[in-house]
Amino acid sequence: MPGWTPPPVPGRAPISGRYARLEPLVPETHAAPLFRAFAGADWLWDYMPVGPFADLDAYRAWMHGAAGQGDPLFFAIRNLETDTVAGVAAYLRITPAAGTIEVGHITLSPALQRTRAATEAMVLMMGWAFDAGYRRYEWKCDALNRPSRAAAQRLGFSYEGVFRQALVYKGRNRDTAWFAAIDKEWPALRAAYDRWLAPDNFDAQGQQRQSLSALTAPIRAASDPLLAVTS
Repeated sequence: MPGWTPPPVPGRAPISGRYARLEPLVPETHAAPLFRAFAGADWLWDYMPVGPFADLDAYRAWMHGAAGQGDPLFFAIRNLETDTVAGVAAYLRITPAAGTIEVGHITLSPALQRTRAATEAMVLMMGWAFDAGYRRYEWKCDALNRPSRAAAQRLGFSYEGVFRQALVYKGRNRDTAWFAAIDKEWPALRAAYDRWLAPDNFDAQGQQRQSLSALTAPIRAASDPLLAVTS
């Protein structure tokens, strides 16, 4: 790998787009609006290592611990169309020496799910990583978490298999499904994201004209080991 040098670790700086802004997690700013956004949706925590939280004080206490870490490095997701903080995501397993980084701890409130802001937040995080010089961008989840698996593949991550009995959390086993995108796929993925996020891809009611899955499928199919074996 002549000329390659390890990328920097992510910094605590906002990352902004047209529909979303990622803001470094600050308990005094983000705990209360996020707790309200997640209220009544305890199922959001089913596959998370923490939660649900009994009250705002408990959630704020967790956030104080989380916000002080560098890995995972947590961000709050602000929907710029509604100017509301409605989700959380983090970089983790940050390994500059190998050029690898993972996105995880993704918790999207019901109001944020299926919005352009939610998708753009994921795009912004991936874009920062590849633009900074990372070679591999990972997404891992409980193998039983079908919504997370579908989200990864919609975004163009390739399925790489399942690590059986990888973790124990909340008193149960976790088999971990692995997905990843690599740097050589980034130009095509970025073009697909730009096309999907373009204002003219949505009608007056905000409904998409072309799906992101359709735009990313050719990229994923070209490198997805599962598809290569089964097709």
